[in-house]
Amino acid sequence: MALLQRLARLAAYLQDPQKVADFQRLCGVEGPPGLAASPPLAEESGAPGPLANGSCPAMNGGGEGDGWPWLRAAAGGEKRPPKGLGNGAIPEGAGGEGPPQQTWGRRQPRRNSLTGEAACQEIAIRNSFLYYLFNLGTELGNELFYILFFPFCIWNLDAWMGRRLIIVWVWVMYLGQCTKDVIRWPRPASPPVVKLEVFYNSEYSMPSTHAMSGTAIPLALVLLSYGRWQYPLMYGLILVICWCSLVCFSRIYMGMHSILDVIAGFLYAILILVVFHPAVDLIDNFNLTYKYAPLIIISLHLALGVFSFTLDTWSTSRGDTAQILGCGAGVACGSHFNYMLGLMQDPSPDTWPLIPPSITVTLFGKAILRLLIGVVLLLLTRMMMKKITIPLACKMFSIPCDDIRQARQRMEVELPYRYITYGMVGFSLMFLVPCLFLFIGLS
Repeated sequence: MALLQRLARLAAYLQDPQKVADFQRLCGVEGPPGLAASPPLAEESGAPGPLANGSCPAMNGGGEGDGWPWLRAAAGGEKRPPKGLGNGAIPEGAGGEGPPQQTWGRRQPRRNSLTGEAACQEIAIRNSFLYYLFNLGTELGNELFYILFFPFCIWNLDAWMGRRLIIVWVWVMYLGQCTKDVIRWPRPASPPVVKLEVFYNSEYSMPSTHAMSGTAIPLALVLLSYGRWQYPLMYGLILVICWCSLVCFSRIYMGMHSILDVIAGFLYAILILVVFHPAVDLIDNFNLTYKYAPLIIISLHLALGVFSFTLDTWSTSRGDTAQILGCGAGVACGSHFNYMLGLMQDPSPDTWPLIPPSITVTLFGKAILRLLIGVVLLLLTRMMMKKITIPLACKMFSIPCDDIRQARQRMEVELPYRYITYGMVGFSLMFLVPCLFLFIGLS
């Protein structure tokens, strides 16, 4: 009993949003005067308290559209008051001039067009290096990174390894997203936390799926490649430590997760790897060789998507889950057709360990050309499938599509739209684009 009490106190300590705010201030992130107050003090002083899931009210004139976070740097000691109010911001003419040598600048972080959320905090960044470093770290768990990293691995490095990486990624992300909807813990409260990102703010917090993917992908990369490719193990361990640390710390820096969320995501990913890694070869061989594999793959991934959509009310996590499952199904089906037609054959185990080729101008140029052409085709495929599937699903289920945002939040639209669109992206990644490379002599 005493041990459980100590564990409960430790968990409460690690989940405290004030620890997240302290880490942010240590890294040079500061909110407006009054934001650092704990939620009870903020209420007493008349400032808005923490809202549901760590969100905050939108500012006057909140920006529309997605975009990278931007800063207003202090120039020549000029101080400018914030244009709007919210979450502890001081109106013009009230209070003092603010801390010296800094400007409170409105920032417009990357947000999700489905939720319409916009950040409302006036912030100052005192350490630009850490700001951009941790933005890079958080991007290692976003779609932009996946649509560059997985194609690069499959088209330029090792399709065998790329297929298995995607299998691991699908299972890790699926279980992580479903676990969030079961546990239903909110994001760290703001105040005292400064929100540097609101894209995933409507999702629950425990565990951090960014931490899960940031742990599982580099670990699986080393587990799959070491022994197959010839390189010092120390290089792989350094890659794992740097990649994992960067992603995990970035989620605390961005104000999206507590320390406990990140630790739980890290440990959960390792547990999933321990359980599923021995089965990765069996799953990949089944996808390639079994006659009816595409039918079973599509049915299984679709069933998992339907199950995840019934766990909770709408949030972005369910659409992301369908997107991940669709991509996994498309890659698996594309792998099957590749195998049946004898395309992109894997090197024989007799040739292991594979020696990395010398990097020449020709080799580098072809790799970049494959990536550019292939990613453009994947993006065009995604855009075209979205244009087709959303109106089609609305028409099939008699759902008004005047408001696309509302329509895409309906299960009848979101499930087929995400699943079919990203299934086609995954199929193009694994089969259609490599066929094009073969045709134009870029394989």
